[in-house]
Amino acid sequence: MGKTRNQHNIIITGATGMVGEGVLMQCLNSSEIDHILVINRKPCGYIHPKLKEIIHTDFFDFSGIENLLTGYHACFFCLGISSIGVDQDTYYKMTYTLTMHIAQTLSNNNMTFCYVSGGGTNEHGRLKWAQVKGKTERDLAELPFEQVFNFRPGFIKPLPGQKYAHQFYKYINWLFPIGRAIYPNGFCTMAELGQAMINTLNHHDERRTLEGKDIIALAKE
Repeated sequence: MGKTRNQHNIIITGATGMVGEGVLMQCLNSSEIDHILVINRKPCGYIHPKLKEIIHTDFFDFSGIENLLTGYHACFFCLGISSIGVDQDTYYKMTYTLTMHIAQTLSNNNMTFCYVSGGGTNEHGRLKWAQVKGKTERDLAELPFEQVFNFRPGFIKPLPGQKYAHQFYKYINWLFPIGRAIYPNGFCTMAELGQAMINTLNHHDERRTLEGKDIIALAKE
């Protein structure tokens, strides 16, 4: 697949989760995105002319589908698990090891890699999940991609009609405008997060970590 001006081919992981679904919806509606490949363990439930889906159960072994992953200009990596109720070894494996395996499989100097990390990430912080996310961010930046962007959203307001949004958002969305006014760095919309990822494709040779206000600003470019 070739690339023309303002036309990009992308890979999305995690499209059956809230963040991945929101990013997928934003990309489906973007004139800048030409082809989308989603890689899931189960069908995402979306059908669209520019969408292709690969069902793949073992995310620690992409050798069987590696030949299908060429010709893409970016990976929007939205796959992840919560640290709540998960032992440290499992969290490390599903956060650091899995992410790095996929990134290493995809890495080439013509591709942008966008990683959804999280607000509060700090490799040298006190919390174990923040340390693991921080190590993941640092090691991703060392891979031979053209660009690496680490996104650290806090509260994300889902898009209307999302199927995989957490149920509790129905009850707390009223907090969004208040939180945004008081602490804008911790509140962004799913549309802003998705659009910010799309807008990274108009940049070149950057490695950046984006907090909430950075995500909002990039979405407006």
